[in-house]
Amino acid sequence: MASLFLTSALLGNFSSRAQNANLPITPAEIARDALASAEAGAAIVHIHVREPETELPSMETALYREVVDRIRDKNDELIINLTTGNGGRYDPSAENPAIAGPKTNLLLPDDRVQHILAIKPDIATLDLNTMVFGEEVVINTLSSIRRMGTLIQQTGVRPEIELFDSGDVAILNTLMAEQFFEKPPLCSIVMGVKFGFVPLPETLLYARGLLPGNAIWTGFGTGAMAFPMVAQSALMGGNIRIGMEDAVWLEKGVRAPSNRAMVEKAARIVRELGFELETPKQVRARLGLLGL
Repeated sequence: MASLFLTSALLGNFSSRAQNANLPITPAEIARDALASAEAGAAIVHIHVREPETELPSMETALYREVVDRIRDKNDELIINLTTGNGGRYDPSAENPAIAGPKTNLLLPDDRVQHILAIKPDIATLDLNTMVFGEEVVINTLSSIRRMGTLIQQTGVRPEIELFDSGDVAILNTLMAEQFFEKPPLCSIVMGVKFGFVPLPETLLYARGLLPGNAIWTGFGTGAMAFPMVAQSALMGGNIRIGMEDAVWLEKGVRAPSNRAMVEKAARIVRELGFELETPKQVRARLGLLGL
């Protein structure tokens, strides 16, 4: 029986309790959902954090550390993947686009990975995209990508390469030609972010065909295509991802009651297609991650 691994993406930067009141916000809630996702079959949990009082995205190392410590108190095999996506947004002001507007959060690459250097999770995301994102622009220059990737790898953490469009894969292949990555690239094909990859089977086939031959990859969609792309990624030889970062609904008219419920549904889909979910221990061996 073919096997694959499942990542539970718990909350993200843009999902809100206005969309789904069940979204985890506090470190205790995020850790609770991570542990429940593991019980339902997730081998990896992908984690952002929020300021508990405002519910706004945060880069505070202390918040990440609390989440990780709460998970590790109960489960020392679950693979932890922390985001480094914050700190790349530019909001050009209306009066002068050369002056940053109020939504700008650009940070030096070293500052975007401080929580990774301090906590040393198993995996850290590395975004390669420069793209229009809402009314702002996300900027990830090659120099910033190289610096963040170097710091992540020097810490002994496995980078997960986030690919939002075909130009991002071109950057990945440029880095591969430079022998930048110490291990075969671990990649996520992100579909459904407006102005990026459209979540369709044709898109996934195209993106998969651009990847380096030794890539280990996950394909996932957002919104209404989140669960359909679970099936598509599995059938095309990829791994899968689901969670409240990517979608609000468990099914039509039913908001997801928890990340666990979303993992259970995704697990059921791939099992009925004939796939077996890999355990965290199996995925650690596959990815060359050290145990605790």
